[in-house]
Amino acid sequence: MLALLASLAQAQQKSGVDVANVDASVRPQDDFFVNLNGKWLARTEIPSDKSSWGSFEKLDDDTKPQLRAIIEAAAADGNKTAGSDAQRIGDFFASYMDEARLETLRLTPLKAELERIAALGDKKDIPALMAHYQRVGVTTPFGFVIHQDNKDSTKYVADLVQDGLSLPDRDYYLKKSDKKMADTLARYQQHVGKMLALAGNANAAADAKAIVALETEIAKIQWTKVQLRDPVKAYNKVALDQLPKLAPGYGWTDWLKETGIAGKVDYVIVSQPSFISGADKLLARTPLSTWKAYFQWQVIHANAAYLAKDFALENFAFYGTVLSDIKEQQPRWKRAVNATDGALGESLGKLYVAQHFPAERKARMEALVANLLAAFKQSIETLDWMSPETKVQAQAKLAKFTVKIGYPNKWRDYSRLVVAKDDLVGNIHRSREFEYNKEVSKLGKPIDRDEWGMTPQTVNAYYNPELNEIVFPAVILQPPFFDADADDAVNYGGIGAVIGHEISHGFDDQGAQYDGDGNLRDWWTKADHKNFAAKTRMLVKQYNGYSPVKGYHVNGELTLGENIADNSGAAIAYKAYLISLGGKPAPVIDGLSGEQRFYMGFGQVWRSKIRDAQQIVYLKSDPHSPDQFRANGTVRNQPGFYSAFGVKPGDKMYLAPKDRVIMW
Repeated sequence: MLALLASLAQAQQKSGVDVANVDASVRPQDDFFVNLNGKWLARTEIPSDKSSWGSFEKLDDDTKPQLRAIIEAAAADGNKTAGSDAQRIGDFFASYMDEARLETLRLTPLKAELERIAALGDKKDIPALMAHYQRVGVTTPFGFVIHQDNKDSTKYVADLVQDGLSLPDRDYYLKKSDKKMADTLARYQQHVGKMLALAGNANAAADAKAIVALETEIAKIQWTKVQLRDPVKAYNKVALDQLPKLAPGYGWTDWLKETGIAGKVDYVIVSQPSFISGADKLLARTPLSTWKAYFQWQVIHANAAYLAKDFALENFAFYGTVLSDIKEQQPRWKRAVNATDGALGESLGKLYVAQHFPAERKARMEALVANLLAAFKQSIETLDWMSPETKVQAQAKLAKFTVKIGYPNKWRDYSRLVVAKDDLVGNIHRSREFEYNKEVSKLGKPIDRDEWGMTPQTVNAYYNPELNEIVFPAVILQPPFFDADADDAVNYGGIGAVIGHEISHGFDDQGAQYDGDGNLRDWWTKADHKNFAAKTRMLVKQYNGYSPVKGYHVNGELTLGENIADNSGAAIAYKAYLISLGGKPAPVIDGLSGEQRFYMGFGQVWRSKIRDAQQIVYLKSDPHSPDQFRANGTVRNQPGFYSAFGVKPGDKMYLAPKDRVIMW
């Protein structure tokens, strides 16, 4: 009788693996990603309004109708209560949906900004203009971000950073030998000309040519995305009164005053000093007429999606179709939801959590995180490449991790943000300036450790090295990442590996340069640095060999941090799963062992398809590897995968033990 009850209980368990997607014609030992997801890949078409489609995109798309329902309910309530969160949410959405008014207004919402550019009489006025445009979200050659001082995590600081391009990466301007890059640049110039012409610029074609030439010069002096990954080289402390030595021709007094930085701090961090100096020289040698055309273009570009239909469609034709091969725009209501979410994210998130995030889901997540942290702690002690003294430092950092799950303890106050039902561009600008003011107001104040960098409805997670925290928004705690009804194996492989991934970022090649208090500090021995570097070189070499699009390879250096986190996160999650079994064998469900379900849970998270054009954009700009390599590239390094699926020499997934990389 007991055996029968046990059998019934096992039969009622849900594996959480989408076995209907398995393509048995492909062996998991030869291509795990295609074996696991092959039938899904064969029958799935990327939606015409998407550049890619997979677990992340589907969950985000499934959330949109939920957010729309919340917004529309808020609109009904907000009509009764002026100045409430509901009024702001409803009116922001309504302003986006009022297409007829946008057709009537045309460029009127940008009149003041365009007149300000036209009135520029001297290049000495450009610094104040650049500072102003950061307030309202317009691209300029450089700007700043507010964050913790990387060498004094008790303070906020302004960090000057390079900017100024309208294409995803400097390679689009500089790699003339790449036909795809060269064609995109030529079509970009055509696009700029069309947008300027729509705005009434009588010299549109010539100005577009000058703008592209200017952006090409900006690209030449920018640091590469690989160079940008080095936090030590990016930490250059400069007193405000010393900024003229870095860029003597730039009007720092006007810029600092207009930004609001002056009087709040006595120094800034200059992330790319050579770029700031180069931009100063570029400002001097470039005619004022070219700068005026450049700023006119950037103002139009920053607001094109919120203007009349011809502006929005031309903007989509290039940035949607040319760059990413998307066939058609998203329905307007989805774009309106995105814009409302971007402006009032926590206000909307508070309502989302109340309706769609059960308390028990957070409790399950807390237990999983605790198990992952315990497994990471054990793993540090068993490392054969790290010295005892460095292990002490690693454990100290791990012990200081802060965990945030679901939603903030303290919701943001939007009461000072004015939203009008008949003023979309004004709403966009005011929301951008509202965000800007929030950031600048941090200077001189204590660190806000309750703040979140993502909203609860964002399908993502993150690690912040400066706060030494891992954060998991509410919306990601759903299938295929987390299935409350499934057996533990698939959840450890899904959300468990996501948790492990974010923990591991604290110990990847960038995160490991910060201590447990969030300060850039070298807590490693020389021998440990050498051993760590040897492992990272192996991982770079592995991923450099992957090519998702003919002629284009993964950049193993750009993606190194994420590849470390993928590999380490899966390894730690697997250990945590084994610990959770308490020495007992895992049940067999759907004919699959617990170990197999773990890796299948991991692999199905990365189920996706992507258009080649968008993949090339990501290869140039995204620190993450393509999804099929986040699956296959990771499991090839996992000893547990070999035993779970019987992978042997001669199998395409096989890596010799000496070539496998497990760092944590």
